[in-house]
Amino acid sequence: MPWVWKITWFYLSVMLFIPTVAMLAKASTAGPAEFWRVATTPIALSAYDVTFVTAFFAAIINGFFGTLVAWVLVRYQFVGKRYIDAIVDLPFALPTAVAGLTLATIYSDKGWIGSLLVPFGIKVSFTRLGVGVAMVFISLPFVIRTVQPVLTELEKEIEEAAWCLGASQWQTFWRVILPPLTPAILTGIALGFSRAVGEYGSIVIIAANMPFKDLIAPVLVFQSLEQYNYEAATVIGTVMLVISLVILFVINLIQAWGRRYDDR
Repeated sequence: MPWVWKITWFYLSVMLFIPTVAMLAKASTAGPAEFWRVATTPIALSAYDVTFVTAFFAAIINGFFGTLVAWVLVRYQFVGKRYIDAIVDLPFALPTAVAGLTLATIYSDKGWIGSLLVPFGIKVSFTRLGVGVAMVFISLPFVIRTVQPVLTELEKEIEEAAWCLGASQWQTFWRVILPPLTPAILTGIALGFSRAVGEYGSIVIIAANMPFKDLIAPVLVFQSLEQYNYEAATVIGTVMLVISLVILFVINLIQAWGRRYDDR
């Protein structure tokens, strides 16, 4: 076996396989009945709801606006385009705690944006809406960076040909532009969703972290550890792990579908 292959397997085993197996082994010690009881407690179910439903809507929002931003960055030339293109990656580089502190400040009742929403009775910081805002912020680059290369490769002559044949702008978008973009958009949405599901640092600051209100599953795991309830933390973490594996499988299916579309 080549030494590169040995190093690869050693690294993957230490950093990925062994921790995953250890978590599953720890969770299995609880027994099926106890595992189910802990995994389906009212607090846990509420945390799953806040985590996955909010992450889903955040991913859908980013799917629309991320595609729009990618379109503008690819198809238009304007002053400061290079800087905006670089700023898009800010959520990747910015520490999540800093992002949460910033969002909690500007969306508070006295913040720059939050103060404008107060007259309408909209409260963002320390609510479930704040959780959604944080998820949108940290997952936005995924859609943009997956759609941008596909848009760059699309030939504008195809759109012009559709216009010459009498197609409207909407028909051109729906029948010519959207089909090759769909696999990239879905991949970006799935990646953003998985990123939002695992977010902790920014949400723990902008949310009130109250059960049955805006408590997410990763924060519930941490709270269980603080209470020395290792069994509950392990069970909830295992549920998150299984769901993440399912999401990863879906992402691979979407990418495989996209490759088949490109081959055609």
